[in-house]
Amino acid sequence: MNQHSIRKQLDTWFDFKFRLLAGGIAVGILSGTVVVMFRFVLEESLKQSLVFYQYQRSHLWAVPIWMAVLVLAGWCTGLLVKKQPGISGSGIPQVKAVLQNRLQLNWWKAVTAKFAGGAVSIGAGLSLGREGPSIQIGALIAEGFSRVFRKSKTEAHILITCGASAGLAAAFNAPIAGVIFALEEVHMNFSPLIMISALTSSLVADFISKEFFGLTPVFNFSGIGSLPLSNYYHLVLLGLLVGVSGIVFNKGLYFFQDLYARIKWLPAHARPMIPFVLAGVLGLTFPAVLGGGNGLINDLVATPYPIRVLLVLLVVKFLFTLVSYGSSAPGGIFLPMLVLGGLIGTLYCKIANSLPGGGSLDEAYLLIAAMAGLLTASLKAPITGIILITEMTGSFTNLLPIGIVCLTAYMTAEGFRSLPVYEVLLERFLHGKDAVDHTDVNKIILEIPVHQGSQLDGISIGQYQWPAHCLIVSVKRGTEEIIPTGSLVLQAGDSLVILTSDSHSPLVLERVRQVAHICSLDSPIKSG
Repeated sequence: MNQHSIRKQLDTWFDFKFRLLAGGIAVGILSGTVVVMFRFVLEESLKQSLVFYQYQRSHLWAVPIWMAVLVLAGWCTGLLVKKQPGISGSGIPQVKAVLQNRLQLNWWKAVTAKFAGGAVSIGAGLSLGREGPSIQIGALIAEGFSRVFRKSKTEAHILITCGASAGLAAAFNAPIAGVIFALEEVHMNFSPLIMISALTSSLVADFISKEFFGLTPVFNFSGIGSLPLSNYYHLVLLGLLVGVSGIVFNKGLYFFQDLYARIKWLPAHARPMIPFVLAGVLGLTFPAVLGGGNGLINDLVATPYPIRVLLVLLVVKFLFTLVSYGSSAPGGIFLPMLVLGGLIGTLYCKIANSLPGGGSLDEAYLLIAAMAGLLTASLKAPITGIILITEMTGSFTNLLPIGIVCLTAYMTAEGFRSLPVYEVLLERFLHGKDAVDHTDVNKIILEIPVHQGSQLDGISIGQYQWPAHCLIVSVKRGTEEIIPTGSLVLQAGDSLVILTSDSHSPLVLERVRQVAHICSLDSPIKSG
């Protein structure tokens, strides 16, 4: 790296904060508008599908015609995924891969294909959610914005994070959760600069969404009860239950992906036909499990379902979600996971209330906590789980019980050494793919925080053997920017500002993040 290139990159880093804020607003407007359109198309297409299923029950001649339409739709969706592999599944692993410089997509082709594929898949009734496609669409719009305006690689990555945040905010009317998810799960960096930019995009996108869909929360619960402190042990038991359920759900996703891969007689682009046909059968026999399922969550609160019906709903929804996602059809798993968590919470409440000496536990109360807990166990992102459910329900009085369930579910997943679902799905998606071909012309700045108890906490910069092509240009400590020297002792809370090239950024990011994040149980690192 020559001195001119380094100086130019540093000048860009230190003077672009307000430009980045303006970019966050623009990304929020663009991503929010497209995601709102996507959400509207999904809701209307699924609504019309449910109406047509009701029509078919009294006009059986239409059933074979509709089945033929579903087979054709599944075939076309598979061809779309074959042509644009980056749109398969939720799209969140692909966004993470782009930010790690491990994947490149043609942004406008991917946006078009994801919009069309997601609308057809979810509109036909597959058990998939809108949040994953919304996050990917938002990120792709931000990438397109960055390319059109020739943003630097560093600025583009931050704007992609803003787009992902705006996508989730517009999909669920949850702006704070959008920011937390983008930082905790997608960017994996709590830099104040990134946080402010993502918050700007998220709030703008949420405003657009509320302007179109109204102020009503996605899960419109009313009259939620409370839980006496003497019954808080139920929260721990529920947390254990949803923690194990989250592990089982993750294992089920991987199993069905492998199962589809083992069906050699069925071409990969024909796999989506299986869930499409299954959606047609369930639409006639059990329509409650179709789509993402936010309507089913509201019904659980309003309708007293018997235990046996809840058990059937849980099993069918669980299996249908695995069949749908395993086929690589475009669609997310957030909403189906929330539905499964709500069903588990409701079942737990009914069973506990039916036992001798059982109390009168509030179903909506435990339903909300179980949704957050299952999401936490699967994603290993407890803050996202707590904030997302709080915003989606519009209830801010249950943070303590939700927090207890999420913490218990998280520690349960930790105890079984369960990996975050999107990390595993990312590696599965990239498995066997060639590395992205970068040139060394483009430079990129990485900002990596030093965590408490990590291997870098308490050692000097000179004590660690840094990866090749890795230049530490600054250490942020609170509001202070320190020019690094070999004798500077790093502390927990510091942020390393590292300059590297595109071609080496994945390796540098992986190695430095590993020693900056993972707690060391050994003695401090020695040089060499």
